[in-house]
Amino acid sequence: MPQCVKIEPCERSIVPTPHLVAVLVLEPTVGFDMSIPPLVLGAAVDDDGNPLYAVHTCGIDTRAVTATGGYAVIPEFGPELLARADTVIVPGTRITKPRQDGTLPPHVAEVLATVRPDARIVSICTGAFVLGAAGILDGRRATTHWRFADRFRALYPKVLLDENLLFVQDGNVWSSAGLAAGIDLCLHLIRTDHGSAAANGAARYCVVPPWREGGQSQFIERQVPEPGSDGTAPTRHWALHHLDRDLDLNSLAAHAHMSVRTFTRRFKAETGMAPGAWILRQRIQHARHLLETTDLSVGEVARGAGMGTAASLRHHMRLELGVPPLTYRKTFRRRETLETA
Repeated sequence: MPQCVKIEPCERSIVPTPHLVAVLVLEPTVGFDMSIPPLVLGAAVDDDGNPLYAVHTCGIDTRAVTATGGYAVIPEFGPELLARADTVIVPGTRITKPRQDGTLPPHVAEVLATVRPDARIVSICTGAFVLGAAGILDGRRATTHWRFADRFRALYPKVLLDENLLFVQDGNVWSSAGLAAGIDLCLHLIRTDHGSAAANGAARYCVVPPWREGGQSQFIERQVPEPGSDGTAPTRHWALHHLDRDLDLNSLAAHAHMSVRTFTRRFKAETGMAPGAWILRQRIQHARHLLETTDLSVGEVARGAGMGTAASLRHHMRLELGVPPLTYRKTFRRRETLETA
């Protein structure tokens, strides 16, 4: 008699449902802003290459929307997508009423009213004017493009506006500064939702820096070295690889072969920050990296980042990020921990 072989059914891998993002395109939309969420969030994948976000554009209807830059955009969906979205993003727009008299056109108010109460709401650049007119930002911290800050503040005095920031999170409402700051915000969304590895992967795909602090200044008067000089860039590069050393101003200036006064002036012109503040920010950045990617103790992380002691690291992380090191590690490694538990 032939032997019977029992064939076990193959396990089907369960592909997680991507987080649904609706990008509300309001005419005339800022084309650059509108393109950021599909590109950046669309580049975020899990370890198996599955997309973490399903990003779609939607409009008041599905007719073509004029964009700045001399072209038009045809939204994939009408406003019905907003009722299902987990995150709603309003990119920059030159829509008239929110920018001029602080009110919403009735048709825009109607579609915004369909957004789920638990949905995350995000503005990029002048999209904040739409959220301001809708009352969504009342009593909340927010930011927008520095050039339009005075106008925004006059129209929406109930909003706690800070135009010196790249992006702001207040509860489930997020806002970013102008144009490319939308990239920073979208990367931070990925980082918050799925951890640093996913955000870094998306940043690599988009060929952009994986992280700029939300509290970094929007506007730097001059970002390039003076003509005829090598500037402070070589010294900054050197410092980044020696953060565990005592990097005082004299040693930095000596490395750059400049006087302390000249080095300080050029450094601030090129980075928008004083040398000491820049070094501290890089130390905190490196400490965060170590907390996310290693099992080093807080004291070891502090020494590796040049912060001296665990107490010093705790102090500076609380000031800069609002959380102590172990809480930060738990937050940004939580998904990895859950998956391997």
